[in-house]
Amino acid sequence: MPELPEVEIVKRSLKNNIENKKIKKVIIKNRNLRFKIHKKFENILKGKFIINVQRFSKYIILTLDNNSYCLIHLGMSGTLHILNNNKKKVITNLSFYHSPNLPKKHNHVHIIFDKFKIIYNDPRRFGFLKLIETPNKLRGFFSNYGPEPFDETFNISYLKSKLNYKSKNIKNYLLDQKFVSGIGNIYASEILFNSKINPQRSSGHLTQEDYKNIIFFSKKVLNNSIKKGGSTIQNFKNTKGYSGSFQKEFKVYDRENEKCLKKNCKGIIKKIVISNRSTFFCDLCQK
Repeated sequence: MPELPEVEIVKRSLKNNIENKKIKKVIIKNRNLRFKIHKKFENILKGKFIINVQRFSKYIILTLDNNSYCLIHLGMSGTLHILNNNKKKVITNLSFYHSPNLPKKHNHVHIIFDKFKIIYNDPRRFGFLKLIETPNKLRGFFSNYGPEPFDETFNISYLKSKLNYKSKNIKNYLLDQKFVSGIGNIYASEILFNSKINPQRSSGHLTQEDYKNIIFFSKKVLNNSIKKGGSTIQNFKNTKGYSGSFQKEFKVYDRENEKCLKKNCKGIIKKIVISNRSTFFCDLCQK
């Protein structure tokens, strides 16, 4: 599943291409995604201008000119492709998984503009496109989500109020979207490594220094990944066809039995499973 940095790259790609553009037509090839596409989806979007493209957590938010919204979630395998009417692009993929070219199958939604179209492809159909009618309903949709790591409310007071006296391990908290929005499995392991915190640590036993490190490295790791264009686990390419390169900087993820990269640390990277997710950490420097 694409995590926050990859979705941010997709958002920026879309923003460059579709903001302030008018939707001429929408064609639905398959409504049966994670949530069935609304029966009036085509008619509601037709003729609307996209006045803003935003992201919250792992969601892309298209703001339409009638103050309604279209949410896009890529699920496990969703990709967005841009096709120009006048020329064939070798690279069409704006997203994270699969081929950089438009696949022949599973092209479920076509959003057509004047000189190009955006196609939503999703082999596993865990993603979705959802209409939200008003700003209040949009706020309601995200009301159970925690702040993003970049939000000023993700601070020591917030962590203390949520984690004090809690027995659940800190890795599970970082993956809990009700606690903090947008962090996925890869980045949780990297954040905890940089913070020198064992992923199995009880959240109630964290110190104020631990809180500071979690806040600092959540921002740093995610920002670094965005700058590097996302992580290529399965051939992510951005709008220009360049692969994300953050995976080259993994300190622990997918490095089982390799030496710790921290200076003067003689630890070995271990792999364990926490809540059915692979988790990587140094057996020596993460306490």
